[in-house]
Amino acid sequence: MLSIALLTISDSRTLDTDPSGDLLQERLLGAGHHLHSRAICPDDRYRIRAAVSQWIVDPTVDVVITSGGTGLTGRDGSPEAISPLLDKTIDGFGELFRVLSFQTIGTSSLQSRCLAGVANGTFLFVLPGSQDAVTTAWDRLIADQLNSETQPCNLAQLRSRLKESQDKRAN
Repeated sequence: MLSIALLTISDSRTLDTDPSGDLLQERLLGAGHHLHSRAICPDDRYRIRAAVSQWIVDPTVDVVITSGGTGLTGRDGSPEAISPLLDKTIDGFGELFRVLSFQTIGTSSLQSRCLAGVANGTFLFVLPGSQDAVTTAWDRLIADQLNSETQPCNLAQLRSRLKESQDKRAN
């Protein structure tokens, strides 16, 4: 079981009008994970960065998943907000997400600026805000990687090794 924080990035949604956040919450709880917290943040790169940074420094948060703010128009700035926080990127996530998205939305998938990485031992997934995108990301990529039984390797097992390394550095 991992502790997961959810952040919806939107200038118009609230916790009552956030179907993608609801879907992610339902999926992670259904998979046996713990919802650490859930919040809504306006699409402002500095407010996004501040919200995510609070979770990155919290040793009880294993994973942060954001949805929204990945488009090419207006104030969409989630990738720009979160990229500077990453110690390492997980390039395969974005690559695989776009391949899977291509199967349903065709060449529109090239507009996806989703990404994933690790910051201070915390895994971050930056997803588009649509329910279809969130479903694709969770059901076809994230869920298996957060399952410690997925073979030959998974992020859940890696997270426990990252925690051990951090504990040794702290002592």
